[in-house]
Amino acid sequence: MKRKPDWLKIKIPKGTTYSKLKGIVAGYGLNTICVSGQCPNMGECWGAGTATFMIAGEICTRSCGFCATQSGKPFPLDPEEPSKIAQSIKLMSLRHAVITSVDRDDLKDGGAAHWVETIREIKRENPGLTIEVLIPDFNGRKELIGQIVDAGPDIISHNLETVERLTPLVRSRAKYKTSLKVIENISASGKVSKSGIMLGLGETRDEIFQTMDDLMQIGCEIFTMGQYLQPTKTHLDVDEYIRPDEFSRLKEEGLQRGFRIVESAPLVRSSYHAEKHIR
Repeated sequence: MKRKPDWLKIKIPKGTTYSKLKGIVAGYGLNTICVSGQCPNMGECWGAGTATFMIAGEICTRSCGFCATQSGKPFPLDPEEPSKIAQSIKLMSLRHAVITSVDRDDLKDGGAAHWVETIREIKRENPGLTIEVLIPDFNGRKELIGQIVDAGPDIISHNLETVERLTPLVRSRAKYKTSLKVIENISASGKVSKSGIMLGLGETRDEIFQTMDDLMQIGCEIFTMGQYLQPTKTHLDVDEYIRPDEFSRLKEEGLQRGFRIVESAPLVRSSYHAEKHIR
């Protein structure tokens, strides 16, 4: 594993709010991508009173080369999970919630009905709350994506994760064009669409620009870029650590190409500053 440069040093999570959120998550037996994905912003986000909840269990049916989430055969869905998530958000006094999930290719609907129930329960328990969802590709099935749209989240995100050439290496089952179609369906529904990629996996700058253009052509409004960090020695190696000034240049490039919002910095992840995007 390559030695991390100084700009990737992460502060140790601490603070009263962080401790409170940690207690609520543990007390309700919830999963967060903050923990399972080893997010470098966990201390900052939890300290600010925000967290990204991961539903449908903690075991993913896919095994992507970049992801720290456990893969294998998932357990049955927890029918109490939507209520637990909604109650936790209420206890946390959140104004904006982010929900994501593992892939559930073992289920006929990919977990779409569980997604819908979770969104509706959150909205019922938390009037006035705004919701962002980061969804799997549902194998490109338009009717399942439509169910998520109809549930009424404010922002719907689906990550490309990387450029087209590297997709077969980085993602175990997902296809670049399938993901583009998912985002296109979201945009066509009138919902705010969002996507993101990791840098440092061997992509070229021209490939990054092409990815931006591909997303702009299908109406994507919000785009995020962050540094790929190797979770363990068994995951994909980091090809390059992108300097902060290069991330800044890429942000300007994205804005010039037409994205409404671009988040671009080494420690940016898809839900970084999510509460600001709703504005």
